[in-house]
Amino acid sequence: MANAPEKKWHHKLRLKYRLVIFDDDTYEEKFSFKLSAYNVFVFLVSLSIFLIFITTYIIAFTSLREYIPGYSNVGLSKRVYKMERTADSLENVLRQNEVYFNNLKRIVDGSDNFTEDSELQSDKNMKSLSSDTIRIRKSVEDSLLRLEFESAERYNLQIESNLTPESRKKAMAVTGFFVPVKGLITNEFDSKNRHYGIDIVAKTNEAIKATLAGTVVYADWTLEKGYVIGIQHAGNFFSLYKHNSALLKKEGDLVKAGEPIAIIGQSGELSTGPHLHFELWFNGTPINPKDYISF
Repeated sequence: MANAPEKKWHHKLRLKYRLVIFDDDTYEEKFSFKLSAYNVFVFLVSLSIFLIFITTYIIAFTSLREYIPGYSNVGLSKRVYKMERTADSLENVLRQNEVYFNNLKRIVDGSDNFTEDSELQSDKNMKSLSSDTIRIRKSVEDSLLRLEFESAERYNLQIESNLTPESRKKAMAVTGFFVPVKGLITNEFDSKNRHYGIDIVAKTNEAIKATLAGTVVYADWTLEKGYVIGIQHAGNFFSLYKHNSALLKKEGDLVKAGEPIAIIGQSGELSTGPHLHFELWFNGTPINPKDYISF
């Protein structure tokens, strides 16, 4: 008898197989179903496609996509840009505060070299410039303009408004200066000899008062000037009180005009007796307190 012809492989895929599940003790048939190689192949391919679709959906539309290396998140980029701008702004504010407090320190120390805040720029290109390449030249026109403003009031008994420098107009607009302490002036204002204030001798334990309302920005002890307190006022005025025996206010306190802030004394190496060294500054420049206060 001749052998039956062998079936091709794609016909074998449709051959039915019966899968039966029996109870091991009673041999009772629990369930059974028919399978073929073709059905198994279709099921596995469909399951694979479904799993690939679900995985792709989860990665593409959930927060898991942020863990993919090289993935660019638009929201994250916006936050980073905003943080960079905030950091730049904070850097500029810190730099300005540093210049401000350095100038206050120089005022307390009696130095006449100050840092100009107008040179601070937020442009990143300015950071690449070297300080060695900057040359400041004073022109003839600039010198003449400065001379004109400085001599505008020198020989005028009655000051005309059109001859008054703008900075002096702003300073004159501030009124209500209070006498810090009543006493005898023993040393006058002399900027040429770097004596940027006046010395007032008063009674022992006399209270020193704020000349204007403002905020205490400096209250500390120095070796040369003893107990020193400085107050920032409106209109870019700054008052300084040196050689005190005790301070009644601390940094950050708000004071009113005429409010006691310290006790007169002779602290510091540069003091020759109980007195108050009082300084008044406007826009970072020392001015004669007697021009604004009647002692």
